[in-house]
Amino acid sequence: MTLGSDDVHLSLHPLPGAEAALARLAEQARHDLTALSHPVSDWVRPVTHASGRHVYDVVIVGGGQSGVVTALGLKREGVGNVVVLDRGAAGFEGPWETFARMAVLRTPKALVGAEMNIRSLSARAWFEARYGAAAWERITWIPRRDWMQYLRWYREVAALAVRNDTAVTGIEPDGTVLVVKTRTGGRDDTVLARRVVIATGQDGAGAWRVPDHIAEALPAHAYSHSNLPFDLAALAGKRVGILGHGASAFDAALAGVEIGAASVDLCFRRVQLPVVNPFRWLDAIPLLAHFAELDDATRWNIARHFDVIDQPPGRHSFERAMAEPRVRIHGDCRWLDIRWNGNAIDIKSTRGDFQFDFLICATGLRYGLEYREELTGIRDDIALWADRYTPPPDAAHADLAKLPYVGPAFEFQEKHPGTAPWLANIFAFNYSSTLSMTPVATGITGQRYGVPRVVRGITRSLFLEQSGDILPSLYAYDDPELDPAAATRFSLAAAAE
Repeated sequence: MTLGSDDVHLSLHPLPGAEAALARLAEQARHDLTALSHPVSDWVRPVTHASGRHVYDVVIVGGGQSGVVTALGLKREGVGNVVVLDRGAAGFEGPWETFARMAVLRTPKALVGAEMNIRSLSARAWFEARYGAAAWERITWIPRRDWMQYLRWYREVAALAVRNDTAVTGIEPDGTVLVVKTRTGGRDDTVLARRVVIATGQDGAGAWRVPDHIAEALPAHAYSHSNLPFDLAALAGKRVGILGHGASAFDAALAGVEIGAASVDLCFRRVQLPVVNPFRWLDAIPLLAHFAELDDATRWNIARHFDVIDQPPGRHSFERAMAEPRVRIHGDCRWLDIRWNGNAIDIKSTRGDFQFDFLICATGLRYGLEYREELTGIRDDIALWADRYTPPPDAAHADLAKLPYVGPAFEFQEKHPGTAPWLANIFAFNYSSTLSMTPVATGITGQRYGVPRVVRGITRSLFLEQSGDILPSLYAYDDPELDPAAATRFSLAAAAE
């Protein structure tokens, strides 16, 4: 029996006529977007550059879920001079079809935000058009591949300007604009912008981390991080070891079994597997909406608690793994020695010896802006939490201190006030802002609150930038609603004539 073939989430079949239903839904969504559009046209006045090149009002770095929802949020607020840049191929933005291996999202299906209160644009409406209302009622989580299909549909409906296969390699100020450096197909170029949103997802805070002692002990072909792409099919017939206890560890274990690995051993150091997910506590509406207003000590201690307690694997993945005899789980398993014997990986641990052909490290993220290529040219000017807050010794956390200390709209702050005021025009709408804002920039749960906050911050700054033109514009406004002859029709002079 195929793994999970009796699972409702993994045995969905599109309804007859699903494509036609989705096309009708797309038309309805476009109609609703038009009907609810206000302002009805772009209000941001264009600026010129000495080079004569086009200047975008906003460049969004990253075309995943946060990037496209932010782009539509700006469009709905009358900021349409926007381009989204993504290093991935069209339809492969974000993790969902590249390295994510979970069967379903961790987020419960009822948590919403991307649709911006427009039902026809919602994941539920898309899912019901494809599979039917009864199928929606049966599932608990949205299947991962369906979520990516929904995002592709969403992008098409929103009619966003997206440049794929384009990596951002740095940012630098140039007078009143920002120069965004890009690389496409080996060719370097630049894009000019007044505002930049860094929507690079969870790894926007650093880089996926393979422990140094593993990278030093093994040849590169013998291991990978769970959150990086690798040849999954090559695991067929192999002995696979997985280090870690979180969601990506269990997802990788199930993916290995599905592809036909000879064995899968999942090892983690913790004596007890986490069973409580503190991030579900974040779903309380006031916290997601107003976390940024909390004092520094409270925000710090919440983030530190999350890191110390950590998350369990997703319930769906955990239950599938527990029901799968080909997945062997070893808790309280500390690896004492790891070596490459020329053909395989030899490991000595507190739970005995293992031998693997391939190792998957589900070991999380290494924090640090130095790992982010897109921040080349500006990272040394960015204020970090280490620059703004010193916790008590018993609450110290070296990694959290490396995260940027962002403003109320996700804008970067200056490390040294007065030295880089243009940083306020760059918005860290990714996981690097999690300590300042909670994960509302990356999680589906937080889109309802995070996207309006960053959009309002951008529109506010653009509006205030052109506020000097408000009175002249008002005084010059002369678009009549009535026939100009009506102006004097009822005057005494007009009556005498």
